[in-house]
Order: sequence, then structure tokens, then C-alpha cells
Amino acid sequence: MQTRKNEIWVGVFLLVALLAALFVCLKAANVTSLRTEPTYRLYATFDNIGGLKARSPVRIGGVVVGRVADITLDPKTYLPRVALDIDERYNHIPDTSSLAIRTSGLLGEQYLAMNIGFEDPELGTT
Repeated sequence: MQTRKNEIWVGVFLLVALLAALFVCLKAANVTSLRTEPTYRLYATFDNIGGLKARSPVRIGGVVVGRVADITLDPKTYLPRVALDIDERYNHIPDTSSLAIRTSGLLGEQYLAMNIGFEDPELGTT
């Protein structure tokens, strides 16, 4: 009877360890949700992207509004071109907005911080 009880505890321990390993893998891969929301794509060009990676978050004021979809090298200018997938619900971002690569956390995760520009119809910025 004691052997059966030990086997059950070992099984429970292995199940918890497997779930913990899965959680760590999903966190390391920066997967926050398995569902997909409608997005639209923006492109930005940088001089140097440092350690920015695909799936890095795009934040406005600390709120995640999208993710880095792809990073390529522009064949004409040889500068990094970053494709961003922004959630559809944030579709009123002004054209005068800017992006900066920032670092957060103890491990130095890099993300894109979006600074919202202004809209002024008199100056032609909408």
C-alpha cells in the first residue's frame, strides 16, 4: 500500500514539474496568449536595433499594444527594418508618433516604446 502511495506522489510531482517547465518555456518565448487578435502592420527603420527580437512587445505608456513581427535589412539603405503588428483596437495612432528601443526588467528584455505624436489639422499633421 505504501508503494502505491509513493507512486502517486511521484506522478503528481512529475506532472507539476512538467507544467512548470511548460510555463517557463512559454515565458521565454514571450507567448502571452494563444488566441490571435486582429492587427495591422506598421514599419519602422532604425540605425541600430541592438538585441531587439521578433515577438518583443510594443508599448505605449507601459501598456502592450502590439509585437515586433519581423526584422529585416532594407536592401537599399542597409538599415534594419522592423515590422510591427499593432492590435486593431489601437488604430488611431498619429503619423507623428515615434519609437525608441528601451530595456526593462532584470534580464534586460528589450521592447519598443512608442511616444504618441500630436495631431494638429492647422499644421497638416493628422
